[in-house]
Amino acid sequence: MAIKVTMPRLSDTMTEGTVATWLKKVGDKISEGDILAEIETDKATMEFESFNEGTLLHIGIQAGETAPVDSLLAIIGNEGEDISALLAGGDAPAASSEASAPKADAAPAAEAKTETAAPAKAATELPKGVVVVTMPRLSDTMTEGTVATWLKKVGDAVAEGDILAEIETDKATMEFESFNEGTLLYIGIQEGNTAPVDSLLAIIGPAGTDISGIADNYTAGGTTTASAPATEEKAAPAAEKATEAVAETSNGRILASPLAKKIASDKGIQLNQVKGSGENGRIVKSDIENFTPSTQTQPAATATTAAPKAETAAPAAPKVFVPAGEVFTEEIKNSQMRKIIAKRLAESLFTAPHYNLVIEVSMDEAMASRATINTVPDTKVSFNDMVIKACALALKKHPKINSQWKEDAIIINHHVNIGVAVAVEDGLVVPVLKFTDAMSLSQIGASVRDLAGRAKNKKLGPQEMEGSTFTVSNLGMFGITEFNSIINQPNSAILSVGAIVEKPVVKNGQIVVGNTMMLSLACDHRTIDGATGAQFLQTLKQYIESPVTMLA
Repeated sequence: MAIKVTMPRLSDTMTEGTVATWLKKVGDKISEGDILAEIETDKATMEFESFNEGTLLHIGIQAGETAPVDSLLAIIGNEGEDISALLAGGDAPAASSEASAPKADAAPAAEAKTETAAPAKAATELPKGVVVVTMPRLSDTMTEGTVATWLKKVGDAVAEGDILAEIETDKATMEFESFNEGTLLYIGIQEGNTAPVDSLLAIIGPAGTDISGIADNYTAGGTTTASAPATEEKAAPAAEKATEAVAETSNGRILASPLAKKIASDKGIQLNQVKGSGENGRIVKSDIENFTPSTQTQPAATATTAAPKAETAAPAAPKVFVPAGEVFTEEIKNSQMRKIIAKRLAESLFTAPHYNLVIEVSMDEAMASRATINTVPDTKVSFNDMVIKACALALKKHPKINSQWKEDAIIINHHVNIGVAVAVEDGLVVPVLKFTDAMSLSQIGASVRDLAGRAKNKKLGPQEMEGSTFTVSNLGMFGITEFNSIINQPNSAILSVGAIVEKPVVKNGQIVVGNTMMLSLACDHRTIDGATGAQFLQTLKQYIESPVTMLA
């Protein structure tokens, strides 16, 4: 069913927006996470990405035109779908589409209606130059956010574009930049605290401005769950953490705008090879467009050698002493990540009819091939990398495995984007290797190490965890020989990889010592029949047991 996309509210004071550039045209295919347009707000020109997939059927606001928030921006639906009712002003279809999922279209509309009253009223009472900054909605499903780190402290000068804080959403920890300039006069949500979207986050204005009563007015109005103002005792730790965050940036963290990341991905450019011209070395659109590959070799090698450092395990927390015979419990607050993991996995398990297929694979040839490959200088390939490559090639031969279920159709993906499950402190994330079938073993190895390292440091962007068509989960490094995973929807299947085990095997009628590995494929029976899943595993087994065939 076609979905209306309305002019979003991209800043806290935005009432109308101007479409600066359309990056898609009518008839183009749209994937979730694609940048639709650049929209000029009252503060900056920002990228607006799609939270829906389908075909762009209609553009309601042309490039250069200005329209109020909630105006019809575009319509996305199935190719050839009749949208005459929507264009005529029919609201029912769009309302039902928006109600069925927490997309970007409906949420900004609701936010705009709630905020134009309270903040507008408060704005008439604000001293000149003072701006109230609220908790932003940084993802399409975000309803509340946690302040992970403040990069500014009360009294600091703030310029437009400065990073104010790192905010943990339900998907990732993201940077939040200021659209205003002045002095940070007040912090409303302390580090580690969680508050709903639109809560009072900070107040920015001219230095020395009296803001007494402003925070209390917002609290009394019920629009915030802000904490007490920041004290001098909290300012010092905040400054230390800000310094630490900047150091992380200088030691390998990549800052880039969403549009720059998309263009780099389309052109096959590694972001760690690009020098950013934005604040703190941030990579922007022009940096990608002006990039020349002449300096590729050395940065790539540096990134490859630096990546494993990010994977260093954090020191174990001290054990709590519990006297014998005493009842002892500990309550750990659920993080945003843990909440969304619980929600998504429960939805997957209880909506998709799972079944599992298990196959045993000989790893003798793979072990010999890996040893040979890793003799090449600056090359490090793991068994997991070999499994991922084998999966990518097998998916091209069995595209029904590379599918997703919809109520009215089964979508067959002919591109291969493999998600790799990575365990992090708060749970599990799945960074995605885009177009995995076109990557070499060494490219897969370098990419997985980079993504895993940044995942463990909470430095992945949402676009790096979107768009998977198949998932691989490996617990072999923990000695787990066999297990079954829950499907990472909207994928139709997930492969569970066990440890390599040395044991007696029969070869040519003789019992000899061999190395084997168990693979378990969890399938959604709505899209994948048992025979189809079995054929995929047979092909996968052939690739792994004879790695030279993956190089053909």
